[in-house]
Amino acid sequence: MSDLTVSAAIDAIYASIKNDNEDLDTHIAALKAAMAREGVKEATFQTAKLAQGNRQGRKLMQAYFRKKGVAVGFTD
Repeated sequence: MSDLTVSAAIDAIYASIKNDNEDLDTHIAALKAAMAREGVKEATFQTAKLAQGNRQGRKLMQAYFRKKGVAVGFTD
């Protein structure tokens, strides 16, 4: 899992969210490692692919990912 790209790690997180957050922490750790390798400062997610794309859902996701050391941004 250490050779994932940032986009592949984000896709894995989308799949995890769809599967009731199954292995989410593992996917976040993989995303954090991929971001460090690629020099990316913020992971960008599409709100349409989230379970809760509203403001409350986005803020909850940002807070959880921040605890794990990952900055999150959103696009429409």
